[in-house]
Amino acid sequence: MTRAAPAAASARLIGQRRPARVLGLVALLLGVVVAALLSLLLGSRSIDLGTVLGILTGGGPAGAGTGTGAGAASTEQMVVLDLRVPRTIIGLVAGAALGLAGALMQGLTRNPLADPGLLGVNSGASLAVVIAISVFGVTSPVGYIWFAFAGAAAAAVVVYAVASGRTGPTPLSLTLAGAAVTAVLTSLITLVLLRDLDTLSQYRFWSVGSLVGRDASTVLPLVPFLVIGAVLALVLGRGLNGLALGDDVARGLGQRVGLTRVVAGVAIILLCGSATSLAGPLVFVGLVVPHLARRMIGTDYRWILAYSAPLGAMLLVLADTVGRLIAQPAELEAGIVVALIGAPVLIVLVRRDRAVTR
Repeated sequence: MTRAAPAAASARLIGQRRPARVLGLVALLLGVVVAALLSLLLGSRSIDLGTVLGILTGGGPAGAGTGTGAGAASTEQMVVLDLRVPRTIIGLVAGAALGLAGALMQGLTRNPLADPGLLGVNSGASLAVVIAISVFGVTSPVGYIWFAFAGAAAAAVVVYAVASGRTGPTPLSLTLAGAAVTAVLTSLITLVLLRDLDTLSQYRFWSVGSLVGRDASTVLPLVPFLVIGAVLALVLGRGLNGLALGDDVARGLGQRVGLTRVVAGVAIILLCGSATSLAGPLVFVGLVVPHLARRMIGTDYRWILAYSAPLGAMLLVLADTVGRLIAQPAELEAGIVVALIGAPVLIVLVRRDRAVTR
């Protein structure tokens, strides 16, 4: 009876928390919608909500009938459909993918400072893009996509193979292998860029992380990878909860630790490879978002993963929108704004955690 009572109390507590967590998830999804609308409305040319909704529904903007109004309306239609809709879609997709991948990475390695770049994803994608520019003469961000995806996937596979050894990958071996492979690939990138200034001038715009210059159609070929990666991530919550207790405890609970790590690795490759190929090697999204989710709903990875997707999407789209507003008529790339926002947020979270543990 003494053992059953705490178990029953814990079950009641979980049952009480679930409605609040569901409401929190609904609020985040609404926040994603608001962030997307702000992305469509705001920029160097602000457009009112009615005009944007008219353009999106096919009714056309107000004033499209005559004279100067027709010219302004056609400009607004071009701005919304050709510029803002594609970067909003890519921001939502890439942000959600990086948020999920960051949560997976931290759960897989039991390292709160882990991010998708830890598996060599960013460096692998960057080297592939450098090769695409310098060897194959690719000049557009759209042309980088498959090179970046292939490079990210290849680097992550190499890291996983190096970390596996005889007994399979461990959190420490994954961290060390990722750091080693990243150092080697970064050296190769630097070597190529120092010898080829033309490649450097093109590569630097992609490397800072930007949503500009991509067409929404570039997302379509990557949808299968994104969907498979997201599904795998969302079903791994229970397995990551087991890994958080340690490998021995997880095995004692009947979990297949090796299988969980392999599936998590595949999901990370699919999500990070897709996101990096679309938006460049963005930092801080995959690092900060899981911490925000953990602060909101605790340590249950089933909910951390569910919260990380909308949080990542909202963070990246809002960062892109802010970047358009603070440097008008020019704009800051989303990757720079994410770093400017993410670093202070992460510092605050770390300081609060330290204050709680004292």
